Amino acid sequence: MNTLKFDVDQDGIALIALDLPDRAVNVFTPELVADLENAIEQVLEDSAIKGAVLTSAKSVFLAGADLKALVSAYDQGLDAATAAKRFERENSLFRRMETGGKPFVAAINGLALGGGLEICLACHHRVLADSPKAKVGLPEVSVGLLPAGGGTQRLPRLIGIEKALPLLLDGTQLKPAQALELGVVDALAEPEQLIAQAKAWLLANPSAQQPWDVKGFQVPGGAGPLAPHAPRSFRDGTAILKSKTQGNYPAPLAILSAVYEGTQTSLDVGLRVESKYFGTLLADPVARNLMRTLFINKAAADKLEHRPQGVAASTVRKLGVLGAGMMGAGIAHVAAAAGIEVILIDASQDNADKGKAYSARILGKSLERGQTSQEQVDALLARIQPSTDYALLDGCDLVVEAVFESRAVKAEVIAKAEAMLPSSATFCSNTSTLPITGLAAYSQRPEQFIGMHFFSPVERMPLVEIIVGAQTSQATIAKALDLVGQLKKTPIVVNDSPGFYTSRIFCSFIDEGMAMLAEGVKPALIENAARLGGMATGPLAVTDEVALDLQLKVALQAEEDGLDDKFRRLHALPVIRRFNELGRLGRKTGGGFYEFPQGGKKHLWPGLAELYPQAAEQPDVEEVRNRLLYIQALESARCVEEGVIDRASDADLGSILGIGFPSWTGGALSFIDSVGLSAFVAECERLAQLHGPRFAPSAWLYERAARNQTFYAKA
Repeated sequence: MNTLKFDVDQDGIALIALDLPDRAVNVFTPELVADLENAIEQVLEDSAIKGAVLTSAKSVFLAGADLKALVSAYDQGLDAATAAKRFERENSLFRRMETGGKPFVAAINGLALGGGLEICLACHHRVLADSPKAKVGLPEVSVGLLPAGGGTQRLPRLIGIEKALPLLLDGTQLKPAQALELGVVDALAEPEQLIAQAKAWLLANPSAQQPWDVKGFQVPGGAGPLAPHAPRSFRDGTAILKSKTQGNYPAPLAILSAVYEGTQTSLDVGLRVESKYFGTLLADPVARNLMRTLFINKAAADKLEHRPQGVAASTVRKLGVLGAGMMGAGIAHVAAAAGIEVILIDASQDNADKGKAYSARILGKSLERGQTSQEQVDALLARIQPSTDYALLDGCDLVVEAVFESRAVKAEVIAKAEAMLPSSATFCSNTSTLPITGLAAYSQRPEQFIGMHFFSPVERMPLVEIIVGAQTSQATIAKALDLVGQLKKTPIVVNDSPGFYTSRIFCSFIDEGMAMLAEGVKPALIENAARLGGMATGPLAVTDEVALDLQLKVALQAEEDGLDDKFRRLHALPVIRRFNELGRLGRKTGGGFYEFPQGGKKHLWPGLAELYPQAAEQPDVEEVRNRLLYIQALESARCVEEGVIDRASDADLGSILGIGFPSWTGGALSFIDSVGLSAFVAECERLAQLHGPRFAPSAWLYERAARNQTFYAKA
């Protein structure tokens, strides 16, 4: 058996230790399933074997299905009925364990997620290592699927529907104490005692049966429409799900349906119900999109798989951060948290000290919640040295500049910093709008100059956009990516262009919202349509957060630089100018499109109705939703056409993690692929006729649609 170890001890207990070769983590593969079938049959057929303990030879118990094997199902045209049979073999295996007449005990020594927990639920007893690394959960909902190895059937039968539903619908990962309290596991054990404790239970329970295989079994708390919890679990639960998902995510409702229907029948019938709903999800593009972008592509980006080859790995030990505002302070915090010594420079000592105080506030909250210790707080703060003295940059491996978005200011700090930095140091500019090639002109070493665009708040936002200038070397790209890896952020790499990638997509979103406002579309309709489409925040609300004076500055800078009209935001500029004239710049001035009353809840500014009288005929909410989604996707396609971005995976990660494009789409380019290129182009044509040439597809996109050349290669 190549994927597991099989040993029988002197007491007649078989120890089955999962151990996939050439993999850091155990996942279900056809070879593992075949080996498990053989091992289980050996246990059941050998009269000398009393039962088996199932564990792992790796630090992770079992991470479930191999998503790479599932992600191509939709592209291959798999229908729901065929997809429903995907885990038939595994389910038969689990039932054989349960009903074979000998006890099986799960000794869970590490992470057990998805199918990893499902095989444990099929065991007659579960012992979990009492270790921070040992967690259990059924997170399939996060990839647009449901647990297809009996998770929607066994977990409710084990702990009751009302306790099980939150775990299934939220994909919660439970720590050992939580898992024991809920009854997901039966016992905890010190890691070194785990196997011994599992064996002891097995010897004491030679005739163990699953409770649902005992005649007269009832689901704890009841099942079906007459159960006391049914109104809360199913009637109210359905309404809550529809409100949360807006119908964009089918998995939660499928989970609820599988639990409702399946728990009113026998386990075997319930498993068939579960498989039916699983098939509908696997054959749906939403699951493909979520798996591909947020797990497979994100994992590849986090591992720096696209890092330039042939460049030695680098580690930043001393980092310079220029500018101690919110962005610079956030960068300093995450760097210090990663164990890096930070020199935090600002024009005044008071500003630099405020930048360090930002970390102290974050850590203070963490300390209150018991998430960190005073010693850890003190150690992190000791790694941040606030100062006005550029001489302290001597010895820095890399510098991140995060000063005001002004060429003059940036030119000044670049010169001051480079005068003190070693010749080998990499210089990164955290800018969201100014072209990197232009800023590199102020540098003495333009080949060592690169853009590194963080997102605010830095400590919470996972994305970093790496911007490659005309002279940026491959070694510099590699060093920038290495730092992102140290900070445990997700990088994308884009080429220099006005607005780069994420800022262009973001501006297309907020500008469309402002253009609709000027047309007389109701502000509440604009905001609600954005949320209906899956955006976390409406375009007017998010513009208030980033401030309207900044938007004016960016637009005027594009005009000053002589950029094409497409970069000058002409359809939104009148609204931007008007709000600047009114002094309503957003949250920072107490009001923009919204009012921000002291101690009260923000709400749309009533004065909008006078500024922009509402049209007598309002568009359908779907029309507004489409305008907001299609303009962002079209702008993303233009970035591919112009060579701003080279990989569809980077475009999708950037759009979701950077600007909150709806995750159900898989990202802006996956959205186009899911709609279909011909249908997408046709809708853009219609929108262009109604709302202007900004929606007009290019000849390049027409040609691509004619060839049906998707942004992702067909599986």
